[in-house]
Amino acid sequence: MARIVYVDKEECISCGLCVDNLPDVFQFDDDNKAEAYDSAGASEEDIQSEAIDQCPSECIHWEE
Repeated sequence: MARIVYVDKEECISCGLCVDNLPDVFQFDDDNKAEAYDSAGASEEDIQSEAIDQCPSECIHWEE
């Protein structure tokens, strides 16, 4: 079963890095905070390396 990624919006600084790197996974919500709308939009490896590992506020995580 594929893992689900989520954004802790309390920690999100709206930098846009995840949205720019993986637009098929992340988008901005109405409050201009990033949200993961489709965890299947990229591979787990790409989500890890292009979003989670690069997030400056470390607000992107895998659901446990």
